[in-house]
Amino acid sequence: MSTKRGIFQEVDESAAQAIAQEPKGGMIDAGRRGARGAVRVWLMILFALVVVMIAVGGLTRLTDSGLSITEWRPVTGALPPMSAAEWDSEFDKYRAIPEYQLQNKGMSMSEFKVIYWWEWGHRQLGRVIGLVWFIGFVGFLVTRKIPPGWTGRLLLLGALGGTQGAIGWWMVASGLTGQMLDVASYRLATHLGLAFVILGLIAWYVMALGREERDLMQARRLKEQKLFGMSTGLMHFAFLQILLGALVAGIDAGRSYTDWPLMAGGILPPDFWMADLGWRNMFENPGFVQFVHRVTGYLLLAYAVVVWLRGRRSAHGVTSTAFNLAFAALVVQIVLGILTVLYIAPWHLAILHQFTAVILWVLILRARFLSLYPHAQSVRGAVA
Repeated sequence: MSTKRGIFQEVDESAAQAIAQEPKGGMIDAGRRGARGAVRVWLMILFALVVVMIAVGGLTRLTDSGLSITEWRPVTGALPPMSAAEWDSEFDKYRAIPEYQLQNKGMSMSEFKVIYWWEWGHRQLGRVIGLVWFIGFVGFLVTRKIPPGWTGRLLLLGALGGTQGAIGWWMVASGLTGQMLDVASYRLATHLGLAFVILGLIAWYVMALGREERDLMQARRLKEQKLFGMSTGLMHFAFLQILLGALVAGIDAGRSYTDWPLMAGGILPPDFWMADLGWRNMFENPGFVQFVHRVTGYLLLAYAVVVWLRGRRSAHGVTSTAFNLAFAALVVQIVLGILTVLYIAPWHLAILHQFTAVILWVLILRARFLSLYPHAQSVRGAVA
């Protein structure tokens, strides 16, 4: 019986057929296991770089550095200003945008260099990630070390990475004209959301490559269908909350109401809905955005409790532990979110809150993966 496959589903029909048709044992299997290990290490390096990229991106936003470079030059932009004249040229371009004119007027060259280096480092890290992907993909492709069925998946990562760079510029461009002091929050959410999709795909691939294809196909026979469906819902719910968090960050809504559990002493903030904004309340009204983020967090917690209670009863010990860890990470994340609000979103708490979101995201994916591909377990070690 066929089932619907999600974006993080690992085994496709072409890979399964390729494995089924190949000879068993011998040097062929040994070579394939070696290729899987090498590709997995490469993906782990990419994973670490993307995690750092998310953290650097968050710090770039928190330091108001994202608009300091006003042009998108994917190749020539790799070189920073090398002379006083080049620095003057970059500073003149920055002086022409609203952020300088309305917020940073009178900024010195030394102050400009601080925010410039933050944004330059952010973009440079993106180039490094692209280069690491390109060298690894081409190297494995030329030497024919890519496991059967994996070429398209690895190529997808490169395509998404290139798209992420374009979206990054689309985001920055929103803050260079008009009266915008920051980038558009919905573009920031798109940028961050795609970063988490890329990170999730890499994490899923790393988990899949950690086991042989035959092992995965055998494990799938033990798939916990209901738990897999519930964890898929949890994954989507958490992703929605991440996007809402980006909307909060995009307009500094976390600093607007600093009491909890109420907002300005009430359930609803005083400016919950501004009639003149209409649908733009979701992107421009700090009270509305923070309220929605809070309520979604409560609903996410409630649903996570249901998933956790089901997951901890899994017949597979590793799967049960995975759901325990994911739920624990969610509780920590909620506590950090509350502290971030109460302390008016200081940078160290804000970045810790974002980094914990990365951990939570990966742990949810791991729990979902193990509900789809549980580890074989003896009857003696099974959980009742």
